[in-house]
Amino acid sequence: MTSKRQTPTGNDAKAARLKAALKANIARRKEQAKARSTSTEDEAAKTEDEE
Repeated sequence: MTSKRQTPTGNDAKAARLKAALKANIARRKEQAKARSTSTEDEAAKTEDEE
């Protein structure tokens, strides 16, 4: 008897794709926030040097 690899079907597959997409979006937003905070710190340092 050969066992077939079971893959999620129907609602399970949809839920898995949704969960993966949300996880990727959260990671991307974290990276964007990190880049924004780094760039604002750099700009603040530049303006302090100019004064």
